[in-house]
Amino acid sequence: MKDFTKEYFTMTEEDAIEYAKTNLDIFQKDAQLECKEIGDGNLNYVFKVVDSKSKQSVIIKQAGPVARISDEFKLSPDRNRIESEILQLQFKLAPGYVPEVYKYDPIMNCCTMEDLSDHEMMRAALIEHKKFPLFSEHISTFLVNTLLLTSDVVMGHKEKKALVKSFINPELCEISEDLVYTEPFYDCPRNDVFPGTREFVQENIWKDEKLQLETAKLKFEFMTNAQSLIHGDLHTGSIFIKEDSTKVFDPEFAFYGPAGYDIGNVIANLIFAYANAKFTIEDEIKRKDYLDYLGNTIKDVIDLFIEKFLRVWDDQATEHVAKYKGFKEHYLGTVIRDTAAVAGHELIRRIIGLAHVKDITSISNPESRVRAEKICLTIGKTFILNRENMKTGADFIDVIQSAETKLLKEAE
Repeated sequence: MKDFTKEYFTMTEEDAIEYAKTNLDIFQKDAQLECKEIGDGNLNYVFKVVDSKSKQSVIIKQAGPVARISDEFKLSPDRNRIESEILQLQFKLAPGYVPEVYKYDPIMNCCTMEDLSDHEMMRAALIEHKKFPLFSEHISTFLVNTLLLTSDVVMGHKEKKALVKSFINPELCEISEDLVYTEPFYDCPRNDVFPGTREFVQENIWKDEKLQLETAKLKFEFMTNAQSLIHGDLHTGSIFIKEDSTKVFDPEFAFYGPAGYDIGNVIANLIFAYANAKFTIEDEIKRKDYLDYLGNTIKDVIDLFIEKFLRVWDDQATEHVAKYKGFKEHYLGTVIRDTAAVAGHELIRRIIGLAHVKDITSISNPESRVRAEKICLTIGKTFILNRENMKTGADFIDVIQSAETKLLKEAE
């Protein structure tokens, strides 16, 4: 029998079963436990432990000292502590929108949490062109509650600074600083560009000095603007969903950063789903219907966020100067501006950089994939360069449609 109380080691499926029996007060003594490692992300090991008799189940997520995607990324297992604590905080701020955490183990660097097997990963569901009409309502509430309620607008400043200290996350931030803000904007050896798209990238991204300047400004804002406690990696692969429920998970990149970072990641990944649908749904009527659904979802996420943000600000702002006339509109404007900028970075880095998204890589026709990538890159570049002009959901849709029209004309 292994000792889980002395020092860390990377668990196997058999270890996770033993761990559940000896270290978790969850299952009955006569439980017949089975385990499968189900992690498909870039960093961690995820074990699903099930009692075959009662069907009761939990998830054990363990953080290792290196990333699964590459041994180049040496990581502090403290990210598991950060994830556990932020999930518990988000559970209070936005109840119903994150899984419940049962236990955090600092020795084995793992946390045990609610199993969400009755949900499905949102990215996979969108690739199958499923619809979730409540998503924009759910995610906008989650974003407002977790971002505004952890800011200086609402929190006591000393309490907020204590959270900034607690959630300093240098190793994971460095990954974002490199993969999101730096490497995609020059011919970095670690980039992975689809051959048919490479010439477009060279001409429109790597040679554009104006774009590089703006990304430099935005990288330093990302590193220095401790505005809100952000999830830090809020894409559709970090959301479990079903028709009446949305659950955000995997916040190990969490730290105090620009509030627009989380919103922008959501928007960009909905655009990836949009690009996938555009080039994989063959029936014209079905394609138009699904693109309309995604377009409306993108618009609603922005507009509902704005509406709820202003309402919650009025109800819960405690900072005296935050109540000055016009300040909340100014503050919100900077958040939406940053949302556009981050969406732009995410759209570009997932096409050019090391970590791709299945929405795009699963497009089997090479010509269609190149067209999808060019649209995403064009939208992303426009978001970054024109971020000051982004005010409403309609502005985001205008950029998407303009990019489609531009690429269509060039293809003719």
